[in-house]
Formats: sequence, C-alpha cells, structure tokens
Amino acid sequence: MKLISIMETRSKLFIWRQRIGYGSADFACNLIWQMISLYLLYYYTDVAKLDGMQIASMFIICRLIDAITDLLFGYVIDKTSTRWGKSRPYFLWGAVPFAIFAFLTFSVPSSLSESATLIYCYLTYTGLSIMYTVVNIPMASILPALTDDPQERTNLATTRQFFAFLGSTLISLLGLKLVSFFGNGNDAVGFKYTMFVFGVVGAGVFVFTFFNVRELPNRGKIGQKLNLSSALVSLKNNGPWKIFAVNIIFMWIGYFLQAGALIFYYNSVVGSQNLSVVVATIMSLVPVISNLTLPFLARLYSKKNLFIIAAVVQIFGCVVIWLAHSNYFTIIIGAIISALGYGVKTSIYFSMQADPVDYGIWKTGIDTAGLQSAINGFLGKIAQAISGGLSGVLIAWGGYKGGELIQTDKALNSITIMYLFLPIILNAISVVVMLFYKLDKIYPQIQKDLNERNHIIK
Repeated sequence: MKLISIMETRSKLFIWRQRIGYGSADFACNLIWQMISLYLLYYYTDVAKLDGMQIASMFIICRLIDAITDLLFGYVIDKTSTRWGKSRPYFLWGAVPFAIFAFLTFSVPSSLSESATLIYCYLTYTGLSIMYTVVNIPMASILPALTDDPQERTNLATTRQFFAFLGSTLISLLGLKLVSFFGNGNDAVGFKYTMFVFGVVGAGVFVFTFFNVRELPNRGKIGQKLNLSSALVSLKNNGPWKIFAVNIIFMWIGYFLQAGALIFYYNSVVGSQNLSVVVATIMSLVPVISNLTLPFLARLYSKKNLFIIAAVVQIFGCVVIWLAHSNYFTIIIGAIISALGYGVKTSIYFSMQADPVDYGIWKTGIDTAGLQSAINGFLGKIAQAISGGLSGVLIAWGGYKGGELIQTDKALNSITIMYLFLPIILNAISVVVMLFYKLDKIYPQIQKDLNERNHIIK
C-alpha cells in the first residue's frame, strides 16, 4: 500500500510538473508576441518612422513568407524522430534564436537610410516570425502526444492559457513602463533593452519546458507516418478540422486588429494613454481568472457550445465599449466583459485543437498532428497578415500622423473601425462558422475506438 501511495504521489507530481512545463512555454511566447501585437505597429510608425503603406506591405509579405514556412515546418515535425519525441526537441533548439530575433526586431538602427531601415525591418520581422513558428507550432502538435485523456487535455490547455494570459498581463503592466525606464524618454533605446530582457527570460523558459514535458512513447504506433500526399488526403477527409480551420481566420483577424489598434484607440479617440494601459491590463489579467473556470465549465457544456457562448460574451463587451464613448467607467466595464468571454473562448479553442487530430487517426489511420498544427499556424499567420494589411491601409486611409496629439475625424473613425467595428463583425462570423462543428457529439466513441486499437497494439 505504501508503494502504491508513493507511485500515486509521483504520478500526481509529474502531472503537475508537465502542466506547468507545457503551459509556461506560452508565457515565453507571449512575452515576445504580446509586445509585437500591442506595440510593433506603434514602434514602426512612431520610432522607425515608416509610413502606413510600407508597414501594410511588409506585414502582408512577411506573414505570407512565414505562413509558407509553417506548412513546411509542420511536415518536418511529423517526420522528426528523436529520443525526445518529435515536437519536444524544438523547444530547446529554437529558444535562443527566437530571443535574438525578438531583440533585433525592436532594435532598428537610427543611422540607416529609409530604404535600409525598411530592408532591416523586413529581415528581422520575418526572422522573428519564422522562429516563433519553431517554438510555437510544437505547443499545439505535442498536446495530443502528452495525454490520451480529454479532460487532461483541457487541463493542459487551461494551464497553457493561464501562463499565456500571465505573460500578456506582464507585458500590459510593465511593457511601456520598462520602455520608459530603460529609454528615459528615448523610445528607441527603451524598446531595445526591454526586448533584451524579455528575450533572455523567454529563452530560459523554453529550456525549462523542454526538461519538464514528455511525449507518450506509443503515440506513433496508433497512426502511420506516411508521405505528404497521404497526409494531405487525410486532412481533406477531416471535416471537423476544416470547420475549425475556417474559424481560425475570422477569430484571429478580429483579435489582431483589436490588439494592434488598442493603443491608438485610447490615445487618440478616447484621449487617455493611461486608460490604454488599464484596458490592456484588463484584457490580459481578467482572462487569467476566467480561464481558471474552464475545467469546471467544460464538464457542463460541450467545447463547441462553450466557445460560442464565450464569443457572444466577448462581442457584447465590445458593444459596451462602443456605446461608452469616452466614459472611462463604462469602458472598463465593457473591457472586463469582453475579457471574460475572450479568456474562456481562447482556452477552449486550444483544447479543441487536439480533437481533430484524433478524428483523423480514427478515420484514416494517419497521425497528422504536426501538419494540422502547422496549417492552423499558417492560417493564424494569414489572419495576422490580413489584419496587419488592413491596419496599415486604415491608418493610411484615415491620414493618421504618428507622434501628433490631435488627429483628424477621418483618422479617428478609421481607428474605431479597426478597434471595434471589424472585430465585432468578424467574431460574429466566427460564431456562425462554429455552429457547423459536430465533433463533440461523436468524440466519446472516437476515444473509445482509439483506446481499443492502442490496447491491441500493446
């Protein structure tokens, strides 16, 4: 009995070690990517002095290049075979290069000519995006291999989102403060050294993740490692994944548009930089709290229904912000409501990613975890490219002038469209798309069949 108790204790310790190890990787990702989402557009306009159309073109071109590398990298993961697994090694191999490119992206030399500055931004932003692929896609592809238990997958996704929101909150609270501290009035210097600090911390966390997660040794025996053509045929026959993939486009365009426009909206439309920090903090901190309710809510509602309900709550919060105009109190209430919905929606989204992988193995016998994760990442990059292009176009169309306190009505309208109207519409479309997702109904049978196959193989 004592031996059994020790084994159970060790098992519980490993479960929590793996949850924390897995989840903390998204903390590292968000230290860098939240800075990109919130401040890169601002950095390029107000520090690097690029115009809106230059930024729009660069965002689209770089994201498309990056999206192609996503597809290639997903296939590389599926073909990877090491003693550590097929996804896990990339947390170790990608940690330092990711940190280096993060630093370089926010270190545009002031002495460069306009054309040289643009080339530098292209190279560093593309490099950062590719290295983000190297450390981020394995986070999705490894989840089906960490556990076969659907509830534990939700727990892992919840932990991941907890750390992701923790990273986002840290950036919202400290990002601009660190820029101010290091720069002492010089944003170029401030951003450079802030990203150095976040890069070093992020690299260390990825190494921590590598040493604290383990892939199931029998995962590759359930499906077959086939060629790219067969894998693509498997994806073609995976209806639930195709619905999930279409949703990615609308969901993430709305997110990236709103995140990129946040500082513009509160600085220029509402007229309060302090409020931009408050709302950014709310949008990072409140989801941490709502995320913790996910394991409980997942027992009451299907993943699809929980996603839809949370998305509707998020939309309602955006409407409240719009109706508030310049009323700070009402804006904060709207931001809290929106953040509550966003927290639950995003957490269940990451939990759902693993389920179509199981469906594909069940239906075709082919494990395409890496390729699915890569295409999901590819679509996310496409969404970011579209949102970046739209942002640049709207900034240029509105005639926004970087660094000026007073903007034209047209500029203010373009920012409002970017921050509220388009995200509301796109999230509504996302809800409609998810109404066609039917996997939750048959998933228990899929899990039962896969467990039986695995038992036979053993």
